[in-house]
Order: sequence, then C-alpha cells, then structure tokens
Amino acid sequence: MKHIKNFAFVMAAALMVMACKTQMVDKLDDFNLENGGYMRTVTPFPVAAATFSVSKANMTGTKMEAVLEAVTPDKGALFSSYDLSVRFVDATPDNGNKSVAVTALRSIPASAYAKDATTGYPRHTLAVTGTDLLTATKLTAADVSNGDRFEVTATMRLTNGRSFNAANTGANITGGAFYSSPFFYRVNVVN
Repeated sequence: MKHIKNFAFVMAAALMVMACKTQMVDKLDDFNLENGGYMRTVTPFPVAAATFSVSKANMTGTKMEAVLEAVTPDKGALFSSYDLSVRFVDATPDNGNKSVAVTALRSIPASAYAKDATTGYPRHTLAVTGTDLLTATKLTAADVSNGDRFEVTATMRLTNGRSFNAANTGANITGGAFYSSPFFYRVNVVN
C-alpha cells in the first residue's frame, strides 16, 4: 500500500510538471505594430459635458471653440490634417425642413498646430463661428431656428495614409474622459 501511495504521488507530481510546460510564443514586435492617432480635446474638458451653441441673433459673434491636441505615438509627427464636415439638422418643422446632408467645412493642416511646451504634442484652437456653419451648409440665418443644430464631424489624417474618425475609433477613445476624442461636435442654435 505504501508503494502504491508513493507511486501515485510521483505520478501526480509528474503530471503537474508536464501540465505546467508551455509552448514558446514569439515575442510581439513592438516596432512593427501599426499605430494610430486621436485628437484630444484639452478644453473644454470633458468634451462630453460641453454644449456648444451659436446665437441665431449673432451668428458672426458666437462660435464653437475648443483647444485640440494631435496625439500619435511619435508626439504628433505622423499627423497630417484634421478635416471637418458639417450637417444641419432642422428640428423645427414649422418653418419647413431645411436639413442639409454632410458637407465639407474645412481642413486644418498640421502646420496650423504648434508644439505644446508641457506635453510636446501639437495643439490648435479650433474656432467655428455660426457664420462659418451657415456658409458651409449654404443656409441663411432665416433658415435656422432655436432648437435646430449643426453636427460637426471630424477625421484625423496621418502622413502614412491612415485616417481616424468616430466610425473607426473605439469607445474608450471617443467616449472616455482621459482621451476625450469624440470626433463629433454638436452645435445647438439658440436665440
């Protein structure tokens, strides 16, 4: 009986040693992994809590404004441009439906960004007036009403041909407070 217990113990130990043996897996080649980028909203922070508005009575003097930071693994060196598009959503049917499909607003080249002394990433203050939005959508102040909205979408383009926007970026980047990169800005029309 003593030999059977010893034999069982040796077999159990051998089985445990064999079970712990792992197959060698190739190490990840960090230098050849593809990397992306995102446009972090520095202010207002967090961007999800910010409500941008333009005044119907003062379309030239009211604007959406945000400080943006181009983040790539190489401190923004891959960043090429930040392309903005806009659409108008007519939420007040009493003046007819003046909704406008997505149209180009502007492209901001990397050269318009300046390196931030603290973070080392390129920064830019994005300012879009109500007049800019009207001009891009070919609307007049008479076409918009309190309660309507403009929706500005953005695409970050890199020098390697890749691009990132809300459609191909994960929820942690677009909705997370740390990354604060929605690639989407809602601008409400108010009186």
